[in-house]
Amino acid sequence: MSRTNERLITRTADLAAAYVAHNHVAASELPALLTTLHGALCGLGHANAAHRPTPAQIRASIGPDALISFEDGRPYKTLRRHLTIRGITPETYRAKWGLPPDYPLVSAAYSARRSEISKAIQLGGSTRRVQQAAE
Repeated sequence: MSRTNERLITRTADLAAAYVAHNHVAASELPALLTTLHGALCGLGHANAAHRPTPAQIRASIGPDALISFEDGRPYKTLRRHLTIRGITPETYRAKWGLPPDYPLVSAAYSARRSEISKAIQLGGSTRRVQQAAE
């Protein structure tokens, strides 16, 4: 028996013991309880795979003015702040939801507006232009 299976069986037994200590369970129901608990623990590692968005849902989550978060279903101009608050990195978010590596984290309209502002105040220009302006 592998170490992982031993841990899983131990966890199942611990959970069953805790449940039975605080709830009335007939002896004939114990095998079903153990099977249910064991199945639930086995499925924990695969829970997100069943709930991954389809390619159509991924496309629909990308709008010009906002991106729909798969974490809470709400629209955001930028997902970076939202993910940071939840303690998730962009890479983890993409992996968790099966998103492509080029999935945007900032809406197109927000990005364009920030670009306009940067150009208006001459950020990101070449050093030659900055040097010429200083002379």
